[in-house]
Amino acid sequence: MDILTLIGVVVGIGAILVGQSLEGGNIDSLLNGPAMLIVLGGTMGAVMVQTQLSTFLYSIRMAVWIVLPPKLAVLAAVENIISWSNIARKEGLLGLEAVVESESDPFSRKGLQLLVDGSEPEVIRSILEVEIDSDEKSALDAARLYEIMGGYTPTIGIIGAVLGLIHVMQNLADPSSLGAGIATAFVATIYGVGLANLLLLPIGGKLKGIIGQQSRMREMIVEGLISIAEGENPRNIETKLNGYLK
Repeated sequence: MDILTLIGVVVGIGAILVGQSLEGGNIDSLLNGPAMLIVLGGTMGAVMVQTQLSTFLYSIRMAVWIVLPPKLAVLAAVENIISWSNIARKEGLLGLEAVVESESDPFSRKGLQLLVDGSEPEVIRSILEVEIDSDEKSALDAARLYEIMGGYTPTIGIIGAVLGLIHVMQNLADPSSLGAGIATAFVATIYGVGLANLLLLPIGGKLKGIIGQQSRMREMIVEGLISIAEGENPRNIETKLNGYLK
């Protein structure tokens, strides 16, 4: 679990609520259902218009990465590659056939199968890099959705504030309610700016970082497989791959 994300959300939102209380404000005044509906509903509607369904669904599935990021067993991957290189050195590339069947990672299994089939190193690199680029693009498109939402929410918040002010203007005959009405109107702006800067934009940035780590690990696997295909010494391969552990 990524505890830093949870701490960040608590600290960010908590600082605003405590500051509001210290200034003599009432925290209850920040709770407004219609304002939240306008901001969330308007933002989601705008995003749905802009985004393809597959990307939208992918971004929803990806949201869990914020607190439960996918485990990247980089050290274990290096150890596996060194083991594969030792097998290939002793038994030849065909000796990796048994490894292909037992490998759980689809990307590694695909690369190993290319090795066993006797593909040239550049062919292996070309095929695997296309898969890396394609998967990375799809993931980044989904991650950017949160940044897109972060761009919409402040504007939708202003729309909510304007709607609230319109309601206030319609009740000018009751001066006693103007102050509370104006305060409520601007809650929508707080929701829009707060959601963008405390949640949506940071979420997009963190997801892009995770995607970058995944791609880097796959690039390491490609380098290892290419080194095996070129017949490099297992020790040299290990030294090369250790550079990815920094």
